[in-house]
Amino acid sequence: MDDSIAYRPAGIATRDQSHLLFARTMAFVAGTAALFALGAYLGRDLGGGAGIIAFVAAFAALIGMQFASRRSRELTVGLLAAFGLFIGLAVAPTLSYYAGQDPQALWQSGGATALFIAGFGAAGYATRRDLSALARYAFWALVALIIFGLVLVFVSIPNGALVYAVLGLVIFAALTMINFQRLRRNTDLASAPLIAASIFLDILNVFLFFLQIIGGRSNDR
Repeated sequence: MDDSIAYRPAGIATRDQSHLLFARTMAFVAGTAALFALGAYLGRDLGGGAGIIAFVAAFAALIGMQFASRRSRELTVGLLAAFGLFIGLAVAPTLSYYAGQDPQALWQSGGATALFIAGFGAAGYATRRDLSALARYAFWALVALIIFGLVLVFVSIPNGALVYAVLGLVIFAALTMINFQRLRRNTDLASAPLIAASIFLDILNVFLFFLQIIGGRSNDR
């Protein structure tokens, strides 16, 4: 007897597709993280200028994924891989700095990030409440945070960096929940690379915010 998803009851087929999407998305997240680590290792001696170029390339790959997803799954996955590698190169100078000055901050930030993503990801995946309205608020809050970050470049605000990082964690707590709910409710397997990119960005930003908080606290001692 043919036991494929196509011949199962609709509810079972939907659950199977959802579970398969979750597994495939997490595999893409893991692969992207591995390429990020490779990029961070290869770029450990890069200067700030090269890091900016790598960041632009990573952003271009991310934008390219939006267009490629409608045409070629293979190209979308390839761009996701390029994004992971380039963003690793872009962040490498920052990671290299902390590795030399305060390596403990890297491990502490990594552990805090794992707990943060696991907690809010599980909450988003399990909740039955529709978070789509929250997504709009989170988007505009992120835009406001970016503007605040630009202001901090030119204006000295007491504890501004700490406030920026804490607000960033609040916003990405919401975005993490939203993306994991999106993962549970979606059954389109072709969307796996795009959702993986969103979740990886959540993880990366949370890690950098924790690094800013923990590393800054260590430097104040």
